[in-house]
Amino acid sequence: MSHCLVIGGSGFIGRHVTRMLHEAGREVIVLGRRPHADPNLPSTCRYVSGDYSDRTTLKPLLSPGCDVIDLAYSTVPKTSFEDPIFDLLSNLPASVGLLQEGTASGVRRILLVSSGGTVYGPAKSLPITEDHPTSPLSPYGITKLTAERYAMMFHRIAGLPVVVTRPANAYGDDQRARTGQGFIATAIEAIASDREISLYGAEGTIRDYIHVTDVASGILAALNHGDDGGTYNIGTGVGTSNADILALLQPLANAAGKPIRTRVLAPRGFDVEANILDSTRLKQRSGWNPSIPLAAGIARVWNSCVGPA
Repeated sequence: MSHCLVIGGSGFIGRHVTRMLHEAGREVIVLGRRPHADPNLPSTCRYVSGDYSDRTTLKPLLSPGCDVIDLAYSTVPKTSFEDPIFDLLSNLPASVGLLQEGTASGVRRILLVSSGGTVYGPAKSLPITEDHPTSPLSPYGITKLTAERYAMMFHRIAGLPVVVTRPANAYGDDQRARTGQGFIATAIEAIASDREISLYGAEGTIRDYIHVTDVASGILAALNHGDDGGTYNIGTGVGTSNADILALLQPLANAAGKPIRTRVLAPRGFDVEANILDSTRLKQRSGWNPSIPLAAGIARVWNSCVGPA
């Protein structure tokens, strides 16, 4: 099998996807905006510094039979509100350009990593299946969904082999806090720094938290076993509120002598109350299942950030 190009392979999820591809014996090329390769990437991976919106950078990396995993995105939900025009222009042209170049190059498959946490919007039923109506509340969710629809257009009209994944709320040991996403990392960093944690509503929002290694394995399951033109949720099917996360962190904080201080604010209009994903389709198609329980995953993040109790 030809090489696999991971666009955004130096990011939080991308690093784990790249390592798993390497461990599976795949030749991997990582395309990222950083000037140098992330030191956590396997040394045998080829790293290319550049922006994939630049066709002269992208074209030489595509070849007949190669796989492409597109994880690149310039924004997060919070920043998309601050500048929705930037969210649009920095993401969609590059995504559509990739679909055009992939069609011309004869790639084996393009896997687009979308967002199960934002494209659906307010839930009409829980857990959310892939057939649930899509009504995103953020510019980020709108552009993610638009990129999906462009991908399906290229699939239907040009025969481009495309698979879409919609991960739930990823967390893990090396997630950066205070980036506008990632409540678990943000809460742990706040506790360690003796800062208040903001809850929007008494319990906060309910989310489907899934460890980043399970997200990465789900992406590869969809890449290897998904149907062309298929869309697959990647989640645990279990909802956990912000308050529940803090309850799981409480014994770890107590053992470290760290208080948990919270500030309850009014709910935000752009936060959906609950987002829990049904991943039955991916499980039945590939046999994938999440493997890291939330309490164990949170303890791993705590130990990596704060140290063992």
